[in-house]
Amino acid sequence: MAIYVDECGRGNGPTVVLLHGVGTSGWMWRKLAAVLASDLHVLIPDLPGHGRSNARPWVSMADAVAATADVIRAASPSGRAHVVGLSLGGNVAVRLAADVPEVVESAIASGVNVLPFPHPVMMRLVGLVMAPFLASGPMVRANAKALGVPAEDFGDYRAAAKAMAPGTFRRVGEELMTFGVPATAATSPCRLLAVSGENEHELILRSLPELANGFARGTARTAPGVGHAWVGEAP
Repeated sequence: MAIYVDECGRGNGPTVVLLHGVGTSGWMWRKLAAVLASDLHVLIPDLPGHGRSNARPWVSMADAVAATADVIRAASPSGRAHVVGLSLGGNVAVRLAADVPEVVESAIASGVNVLPFPHPVMMRLVGLVMAPFLASGPMVRANAKALGVPAEDFGDYRAAAKAMAPGTFRRVGEELMTFGVPATAATSPCRLLAVSGENEHELILRSLPELANGFARGTARTAPGVGHAWVGEAP
């Protein structure tokens, strides 16, 4: 089953793919996409287990990468695209640039951790306890506040959280716990920009040079005045 893709912009312009974070969907990019669409061909997939792709379970990061590569091959006139990913979308962007460089012109990976998590056993237990309540009203409101979701976007954020297929958060979380710089990054010809807001978590800030140095053409930068969810804070 193919994943859902929203498409806008100039079909004859360069193609850019926008990849969302865990627990949400492609709607999070709509304000930015409205600006990009004046010059670019914009593709916004819902990743497996999320949004309008929730009938296709999240199987693995490799499966999500393959599904996104298929979108690029099918929808981009050149069969290639510039890929921008935030959080989980950033992890997918990294793996695309490393493992399927033939479909990637360049990649921006924002909010990606490649360092070992402290207390992984405790984090897994917390994730198991939290997972059944992620779509509950109090949890959705707390997460929206932590991510700086604007009040006018809360309804869409809540709908995306409720649309996530059961088990997706746990399976994604397990892969993110062990995510590192892919070995294939060193030989990838892709340009990769590892970026985060300056108010990000310390692990992500410390991951920037590690991720950038893993690619032959990698660069790291921080964006001033924003945190993890800069798409909502300052699109």
